[in-house]
Amino acid sequence: MFARRLSVPVLVALLACFAPLAQAHAILLSSTPAAKSVVDGPDLTVSLKYNSRIDAKRSRLILVSPSGEEQTLVMSTQSPSEVLEAPAKGLKSGAYILRWQVLAVDGHITRGEIPFSVR
Repeated sequence: MFARRLSVPVLVALLACFAPLAQAHAILLSSTPAAKSVVDGPDLTVSLKYNSRIDAKRSRLILVSPSGEEQTLVMSTQSPSEVLEAPAKGLKSGAYILRWQVLAVDGHITRGEIPFSVR
């Protein structure tokens, strides 16, 4: 009902203002391990690729073990600007969750989780 009262030029202007906000977040394009995958342990390299540059120094990767213990992974400083990479060592068999939080260079924070298992 509110939208009916607005003129077309006003609606177009509002959409133009909010469209860049929707595109500003870093979106996860791919990950190793992939969500719901089963990988061989005990060591692996975690790699997450995003659609835009991210600030790796202000981003984080947390690995949750089958027992619920959280471990902050130390990220590589040699990765491309749209990739986070970190070694995960000594993983035992079981279900894990990789929690990620990234800060896009435009200042927007994005979070997510990737469940996977180690055989």
